[in-house]
Amino acid sequence: MNNVSLSYGSDKTGLVWAYVFNSSGMRQQIDSSQSLEWLREQSVRKTDEFIWLHFNLTNMASEKWLHEHANLADEFFEMLHQGSRSTRIELAENTLIAVINDVLHDFSFDPSDISTLWVSVSPQVFISARQKPLQSIDRLRRAIEHGEPIRSSAELLIHLLRDQADVLVKIVRDAVMRVDEIEDKLLAGRLNHKRANLGSTRRVLVRLQRLLAPEPAALFRLLQRPPLWISELDTQELRESSEEFSLVLSDMASTQERIKLLQEEVAAAVNEENNRSLFVLTIVTVLALPINIIAGLLGMNVGGIPLSDHPQGFWIVAFIVATFTIVAAWIVLRRQRDR
Repeated sequence: MNNVSLSYGSDKTGLVWAYVFNSSGMRQQIDSSQSLEWLREQSVRKTDEFIWLHFNLTNMASEKWLHEHANLADEFFEMLHQGSRSTRIELAENTLIAVINDVLHDFSFDPSDISTLWVSVSPQVFISARQKPLQSIDRLRRAIEHGEPIRSSAELLIHLLRDQADVLVKIVRDAVMRVDEIEDKLLAGRLNHKRANLGSTRRVLVRLQRLLAPEPAALFRLLQRPPLWISELDTQELRESSEEFSLVLSDMASTQERIKLLQEEVAAAVNEENNRSLFVLTIVTVLALPINIIAGLLGMNVGGIPLSDHPQGFWIVAFIVATFTIVAAWIVLRRQRDR
């Protein structure tokens, strides 16, 4: 069979790529027409082969093709149109239906860079569908292209979940580096716009945790009563994946708490700086009060203004203003020392 050009686009059926795996774990890439032929012969085929089909849902032909040829459970199509994108794994008609959240290739700690992957897993057919190119599914494809053997559809799902955990570990590591940099800036007294950076990082982590938090519980429920076609080894690896994922979520929660504490420190530093500026402004206003009052009184164009004809009148008024200013400054500084 000829290799098909790999891209993040899709052909006229919406298929991005397709692989057939044999019992030894070796893969063979096929196109959409060969995939359709394989699915049609599946019922009469007595083999340990299984197929992986990956679709682009932005292509309107994808869902139509899946309805007509993939023989998927109704729950899969219901999940495609549900508003909730929280991660979950369910068993329907002896098929695993999963909603998996992932990040885009050009992830930049923006909440819009988070998207969803829908997966249907049966003993012989593994179908994945997404709307945007995602990191975890592409890591899985690269591993297969580099010759990593995949012996069952359940093993393919386990590999995908581990790739998802690896992507999340990298996100948490990058978030920690960003927080370290902001903390260094805070300790050096150079806040600038780092508070906004903290807020955006925390929002992304909160959204990721909200979407991904149900995944360990969903895997735990699945492992309580796994499908009969999932081997004991695959069940154990799923359990290990669930534990790894729980650790990643714990690290994510710890990073969120650290960001929250840093935000509070930044807010306290900003408030202190504002209070200092307000205090300086208050002192200037108090010191300028005597001269403003006296200047206002002497500037009235009425008769009887004192010292208007005195040869030393200016110096006398200047002395009075200086005396009141010094007394006001002494009172303010004394109260500041008492505090």
